[in-house]
Amino acid sequence: MAGSPQRTCRTFLTRKEPRMKLLSVVLLSVVSLQAMPALAESPKSSPLLGRWSLDIATSALPEAQRPEQVVLEFKDAGAGRWSSHVDIVLHDGKTMKSDGTLALDGTPAALTGSYGANQATLKLPAPNTLVMQLVDHGAPASTRVYTVAADRSTMTETKAFFGHDGTPILQTNLFKRLP
Repeated sequence: MAGSPQRTCRTFLTRKEPRMKLLSVVLLSVVSLQAMPALAESPKSSPLLGRWSLDIATSALPEAQRPEQVVLEFKDAGAGRWSSHVDIVLHDGKTMKSDGTLALDGTPAALTGSYGANQATLKLPAPNTLVMQLVDHGAPASTRVYTVAADRSTMTETKAFFGHDGTPILQTNLFKRLP
């Protein structure tokens, strides 16, 4: 019975060298698998980081209400936080701005500027997807989901909010990456 499966298994398990190699491979695999989600969610590798310009021609807003320009910028602020900066030039030439540095774990933080929101939260469920919730003086303003395309040159914004009469509204806007 030299070739029986039991004897082969017993021989394998009694040799120290193969057991150590097997243990090393298993430990390396476990460590690698645990590290993968952390690497996948690393904000430094996110294609969302950078400057984006709203494609005005395809804006979901009625033509008469469309801004002249919207530039949105996300930067890594370190320690699991991002800074955001928004510059808007309205159709009448007036400007609006917003700035904030927020944790990517959903912790609310203050925004400054004139955009119509004074607090926000951020979550990064995937490297190419950011969920942003905006609040204006205690009242929900909007929830936005930003998703970067595979080619990293365009970003889609899906904006969820309520009209003045309480009607839920979803708008989709396209942003293009700026150099």
